[in-house]
Amino acid sequence: MKILFIADIVGAPGRRAVEERLPTLRDELEVDFCVANGENAADGVGLTPKLAEKVLGAGADVITLGNHVWRRAELAPYLETTARVIRPANLSAHAPGTGLALVEATNGTPVAVINLMGSLFLEVAAGPFELVDDLVERARAHANVVVVDFHAEATSEKVAISRWLDGRVTAVLGTHTHVQTNDARVQPGGTAAITDAGMTGPHDSVIGVVGDLAIRRMRTGIPIRFQTAEGDVRIEGALVEADESGRAVTCEAIRVSVP
Repeated sequence: MKILFIADIVGAPGRRAVEERLPTLRDELEVDFCVANGENAADGVGLTPKLAEKVLGAGADVITLGNHVWRRAELAPYLETTARVIRPANLSAHAPGTGLALVEATNGTPVAVINLMGSLFLEVAAGPFELVDDLVERARAHANVVVVDFHAEATSEKVAISRWLDGRVTAVLGTHTHVQTNDARVQPGGTAAITDAGMTGPHDSVIGVVGDLAIRRMRTGIPIRFQTAEGDVRIEGALVEADESGRAVTCEAIRVSVP
C-alpha cells in the first residue's frame, strides 16, 4: 500500500493547495492512505474545526498537530469529538484529544497514526521516549501499518527516535521545521524515515512568513505581527510504500508546485 504524508500546511495558500490538488494527487500517486499535518493551517498558527473538515474533505484520512495545537480555543472541544484529528500524545494527559488514531485505508487495511512532539526546545508534559513504546504497542495491537508524525525542533532527536523505532513501525516522518531534508530512506529494520518532510504552503518566505517581516523581527528584536506569505506555493511531504506486514519498501520526498 502507498501512504502519502503532507507536511505542515501553512495558512490559506497551503490549504488551497491541498483542497485543489490533493484529490487528483491521490489518484496520480495511487495513494491508499493520507496523513496531513495541519497545525499551521489557520493563518499560520493553529487549526480550527472548520478548516480541519476542509482538509479531511479534500482527501486527508488523518490530521496531526504540533506545538500550536491550543492556539485556537475552538479546537479543544472538537478534539473530544473526532477520531481523525489527533494532537501530540505527550502533552498533558488531562488535555482533550488523543495522540493515536486508527483509520481504514481505501483498500481496507487498518492504519494506526501516532502524533508525538520532541522535548528539545519545545514544551511537553513528558518526553517522547517515555510514551512511545506503549503507544507503538497499542497501535500494533490493531494495525500492522503504523505511521508516526514526530513534531520536533532538533534534528538529533528526530534521527534518534527514527532509529529507536526501526523495525517496529512503518514510518517516522519529521515535521515542524518546514525545511524538507535530503534524507528520505528506509532504515535497515524496514522503517521509512525523513528528518523533516517540509512545508505545504508559500516557499517565497521565511518558513511561511512574509520574509521582510521575519527579517525585521530578527534584526530589531521588536515584536511584530507575522503574515503568511503567498508566493511559490508547493505541496511537500513524503510517499511511503509498505508491504502487508507493515514493513516499508520505499520512501521518497515529494514536492509538487501548485500554480
